[in-house]
Amino acid sequence: MKIPVTLNKTKVILEAQADEPLVKVLHKNGCPSVKTACMEGGCGACTILLNDAPVASCKIPAGLVKDMEIITLDFFEKSDFYTIIIDGFNKAGIKLCGYCNSGKIFSAYQILKNTKIPTRQEIKEQMKHLSSCCTDLETLVNGVIYALQLQAKRLKRVTKIEGEL
Repeated sequence: MKIPVTLNKTKVILEAQADEPLVKVLHKNGCPSVKTACMEGGCGACTILLNDAPVASCKIPAGLVKDMEIITLDFFEKSDFYTIIIDGFNKAGIKLCGYCNSGKIFSAYQILKNTKIPTRQEIKEQMKHLSSCCTDLETLVNGVIYALQLQAKRLKRVTKIEGEL
């Protein structure tokens, strides 16, 4: 089956079976950051942005993404959002191990791109599903808070986060 998509801002045709997991199709198409791991949507290793929302690509049949936009971590690493998130994570002392980077980074992106300033508890709720192999949830929340603060500085706005560090 031929599946037209926009992959990392380039229009491409993916060749795949309709029920083939998207993670496998993306990996075959030169996206090394999309990892095949638990295949249950729980670890974050296969997370991509699908129409600008983080999803576990192992749970998405390739046939469902026709005409959608897919962004992988390979491409996202060139963005300002990535720099802000990594700087926030570094400030919190997070050293990503490489296993589920995309899950943590894209979940943080989902929070940063929202216009509403979240509470610490709201951040925790949005991040709790992620694998904790390289950092604990509290430190991850701290990293997101730092990233929110860095983003606010760059946008020159005052941001107050409930439960701020």
